Amino acid sequence: MIILEDSRQQELKHETKHEWFAENGIEIRRSKLYVGDYTLPTNQSICIDTKASIEELVSNICGQQHERFRGECKRASEAGIKLIILVENDREKISGTDIYNPLITKLDDLHKWKNPRLFIMKPSKEVIGYSKNGSPRYKRVQKYPNATRGITLQRACYTMQAKYGVEFQFVATKDCGQRIVDILGGNTCG
Repeated sequence: MIILEDSRQQELKHETKHEWFAENGIEIRRSKLYVGDYTLPTNQSICIDTKASIEELVSNICGQQHERFRGECKRASEAGIKLIILVENDREKISGTDIYNPLITKLDDLHKWKNPRLFIMKPSKEVIGYSKNGSPRYKRVQKYPNATRGITLQRACYTMQAKYGVEFQFVATKDCGQRIVDILGGNTCG
């Protein structure tokens, strides 16, 4: 099986997928694609746009990359291309906490995701006491209290689906290569 990969993809950031492709006899050819990151040379009516994390999805839908991402979704819709947004994620501990983000397997569960930025704290100006040496101790508050929450991201994804016909799928990082092949119709591998 031959799969086209967008030449604008940074090769070194996709080693897990590339290793899986190589182990399963999938040939990757790099070319500039109209939309997405992966498609078939013989049928480009389905394209897959991969996201390395839910945080990258936040940036694309609710952040600085929104206009570019929306433009790609609109181009796909207008060209009759089924664009699938495949988001890699794993059950991971949120840095500095004892809280784990669950493995998200479908859009219906995205509301369960907790943005790690919500757990970044900073000292406020409010003094809550003094240490033994007399220096003030300050109350700690969220550094990014308005960071995108899972429910907000979920609603935005549903809106993009309704407006542009894109589909959001979620996959564990180790399974991404297999899922790409399955989506593109070559589910005889593995």
